[in-house]
Amino acid sequence: MLDGQASVRALVLGIGNPLMSDDGVGLRVLQALEQRLPALVGADYVDAGTLSLLLLPRIEECDALLLLDAAQLDAEPGAVQMFEGPAMDGFLAASRCSVHEVGMRDLLDAARLTGCLPERRVLVGVQPERVGWGEALSAPVESAIPAAVSLARDILERWLGPVPA
Repeated sequence: MLDGQASVRALVLGIGNPLMSDDGVGLRVLQALEQRLPALVGADYVDAGTLSLLLLPRIEECDALLLLDAAQLDAEPGAVQMFEGPAMDGFLAASRCSVHEVGMRDLLDAARLTGCLPERRVLVGVQPERVGWGEALSAPVESAIPAAVSLARDILERWLGPVPA
């Protein structure tokens, strides 16, 4: 059921390498989102690191999928953008090479081949300024975290239903 009932299982994947500066923004957004209160029933937060096909069973078990990652948006560093459903698929199909071991496109293609790609799926991407060795995010990307968290939270509330007052 995807009508906001508590039975919806939303998988939230924070993607990136925290040792590659702005590439780690997906993980930082995931951490901030997971700590935001009140907690959302039905949201499963997973540090997906640099991805792996080992995540496929998690995707197969969810009703909705939210990906958080650095994304080449051809925008100013720190820009936040959402791609939903077919728009996400198109964006990933046209994306440049991934710095990850297995790209999101590969993982989602595997889910599609098994017939388990969630109908509800969104990528929240943050435009990096730099992707190179370093643990710190650039200033514009660090500043974008609250906007990315707010957007991700709004998506989850739409899927899972409003938080009781």
